[in-house]
Amino acid sequence: MSNKHNAREAILDTASRLFFTQGYHATGLNQIIKDSDSPKGSLYYYFPHGKEELVLTCINRTSEMVSQNLRLHVESEDSPARAVQNFILSMAKEAEESSFEGLVPFSFWVAVETSCVSNELRSACQCVFKDWQDVIAQRLIKEGMQEECADSKASVVVSLFEGALLLALTCRNVQPLVAAAESIPAILA
Repeated sequence: MSNKHNAREAILDTASRLFFTQGYHATGLNQIIKDSDSPKGSLYYYFPHGKEELVLTCINRTSEMVSQNLRLHVESEDSPARAVQNFILSMAKEAEESSFEGLVPFSFWVAVETSCVSNELRSACQCVFKDWQDVIAQRLIKEGMQEECADSKASVVVSLFEGALLLALTCRNVQPLVAAAESIPAILA
């Protein structure tokens, strides 16, 4: 791996962590540079359009990681309900193991805070939720559910696990995630 790749990844890792824990507005580029141990020139080399480009990259990167994890569950389980339950329970396990560090619902910092910054960020946030919903909806359709119903149920599921993440973080307790997982079979019936 080249140093350039390492510097870019260090910047992205640091920026994602800071955006998730502090929010978009409270995170400055100087802090990202300092905390990532990267030269200022590296940040502007990789993200010449500044903070908005950096957060857009973090949004897309986070979305893809969650989509891959969700897709893995959806493709490996025998039923959509079991897949979503295990996905949510894996979040609960991760939350406990990390003492709730880094556990922040996507909607908490991105959809709420950055969607008012620009249309491009709002559009990116919309795509994130749509991508996650599509992973679930496509599995439901494959199981024989009508497309409109599958889309609606997938929207409810994504709303549920985002809300459960927010409650789990606020209460520092995995119970909201466990309760969300337990309700999935009824929602996807």
